[in-house]
Amino acid sequence: MTHFVIVSGSVRVGRNSPRVATYFQKYIETNQLGTVEVLDLMTYNFPIFDERLRLQKNPTSDTLKFAEKIKAADAIILVTPEYNGGYPAAVKNVIDLLYDEWFRKPIAVATVSAGDFAGTQAITSLQFTLWKMKAWTVPATFPVPKVQDAFDENGVPKDAATTDKRAKSFLDELIWAATAKAKMSGQ
Repeated sequence: MTHFVIVSGSVRVGRNSPRVATYFQKYIETNQLGTVEVLDLMTYNFPIFDERLRLQKNPTSDTLKFAEKIKAADAIILVTPEYNGGYPAAVKNVIDLLYDEWFRKPIAVATVSAGDFAGTQAITSLQFTLWKMKAWTVPATFPVPKVQDAFDENGVPKDAATTDKRAKSFLDELIWAATAKAKMSGQ
């Protein structure tokens, strides 16, 4: 059974990324696709990156717990907003913090924005960063335009049928990658 970790990547006041993170959590649980845990970057309040975890002399217990949860995940859904054509510093900060934990980790990217572009401008730079970290980003993406209209605060989509169809395709790709990795790793 696939163990999913959903990283909710916004720490901004009035953020909307948790709507999509909550939606995926419910979708995975309802469809019995595996176990799921949401890691909300706002609750971690990581300091600004000063060194990778493996080189830190006294990492915080939250940092160590976060790293273990990423390492234990079979698949990661990274939900990030787009700010000014890029992804937020909090997301870059946590990607840079870890290294070995991202290695060949199947990751699917969901982007959100309040506007029409759905965070698509952030996808390319985020995927490039993850590739440099040697993560395995899947080709499927889940861009959400006007997220405040597309999902309510409880992660319920306005158009459930269309959203669920898109989510199935997105997650099928991620599950395939996680299954392939497990087979290649002999798990």
